[in-house]
Amino acid sequence: MTPEPDGPAANSPLTLAELAELEATLLPALERHHLRLLAHGLRTLQAISRSTAASLEPGPLPDRAAIGAWVRQQPPIADDAAFQAALVEQLVATGGQLEHVAGTLGRAPLALELADLSTWATRQADRRLGQGETSRG
Repeated sequence: MTPEPDGPAANSPLTLAELAELEATLLPALERHHLRLLAHGLRTLQAISRSTAASLEPGPLPDRAAIGAWVRQQPPIADDAAFQAALVEQLVATGGQLEHVAGTLGRAPLALELADLSTWATRQADRRLGQGETSRG
């Protein structure tokens, strides 16, 4: 069965349209990969937050306990405690990165959109590439 164009890609919180949007950026491969990881983490943390929130408004990032509870409920990793622990750590770290990105854009972390992440990643790539040019001169 093929996922629908606007539905989630197989085993991903991102839709096929969102994945295509991320791939269409003109970012270098490293930044595009980082952008995909941040986008995946953002959508996952948003899903965790929605599953525990009383409101539909984006609230604070889920805490480690909420992330851990969500991770333990995922069937593909139900029997892999080591992977679960690593995933919790990665999602907590991603939350910290999203807080940083959100702070630079004046937004709440869970209110970020993929366009916000693309804007931030483009600035980071421009800065990195610009520094590389000036250090060669």
